Amino acid sequence: MSISNNIVACIIALVALSACSSSSQQESTSESDTSQELKETNDKVSLKKLWETDTSSLLTPESVLHDKTNDILYVSCINGVPPNAKDNDGYIAKINPEDGSIIDPKWVDGLHAPKGMGLYEGTLYVTNIDELVAIDVATGEVSNRYAVAEAKFLNDITVDDDGNVYFSDSNTNKIHRLSQTGELDTWIDDANMGGPNGLFHDGEKMMMATFGSGRFHAIDYTEEKVEPVVDSIPGGDGVVKVGVDYLVSNWNGEVYYVTSTWEKEKILDTKDMGANAADIEFIADDQKLLVPTFFGNQVVAYTLVK
Repeated sequence: MSISNNIVACIIALVALSACSSSSQQESTSESDTSQELKETNDKVSLKKLWETDTSSLLTPESVLHDKTNDILYVSCINGVPPNAKDNDGYIAKINPEDGSIIDPKWVDGLHAPKGMGLYEGTLYVTNIDELVAIDVATGEVSNRYAVAEAKFLNDITVDDDGNVYFSDSNTNKIHRLSQTGELDTWIDDANMGGPNGLFHDGEKMMMATFGSGRFHAIDYTEEKVEPVVDSIPGGDGVVKVGVDYLVSNWNGEVYYVTSTWEKEKILDTKDMGANAADIEFIADDQKLLVPTFFGNQVVAYTLVK
């Protein structure tokens, strides 16, 4: 099989495995703070757990995004799996970033398998298997849908300073782009990317984590050159920035601190607890890391201590 098919096969296999033990996983994730194994990088960076959501409202949460204007967290919930099923049961929830309380469990519903999210001038963009969905934040209504030809597994989103929306397709090794004028095209098509997933707009470059190859990349916007900078982060998922450094999540249940000189250290490992670490978010004002746990059916918040 190709790398792309392996990605789906791996996730579907994990879905089946998780179904056999989901109840025990949920119990172990929510019983106490000791259910989260925290690791320090080098006595300079660590995580301190703040709160966790309940396990009944956010079913298969894949991505968390902070709306700074409204001080709200949006959580994309796949709900029924596998994560490429067009089952119409996916939704976007709203939660309180202060304590994780649920504000609106199904603020937007009727989606299939919503994953990555991006926000620009009052519009929330969400990937939905083979389409990009635009949602009016003020009304919670879907304002547009952009079908992507030959898309298989649309995943993460990032938005540049001009409002161009970039989003990955992990199964076709492509990054697509929606311009602010509404033009949809394929920005990069590179079979060697290794399953692009997490994207983060960072000035003159884009940072990318790959699910299949486990590499962390820098992409030059001008030359459209994909350069690997860190390896051995298998199941790469979310990317956020911390000062000049980065946090990169590993879907299997890990978060890595990656320095600007491309050194990495693991600071979170929840694999043994049955909790994944999907598309993370970071709120710089209070150094808060938000981790969606996918099969753990929770979002967990930590303070980053440096």
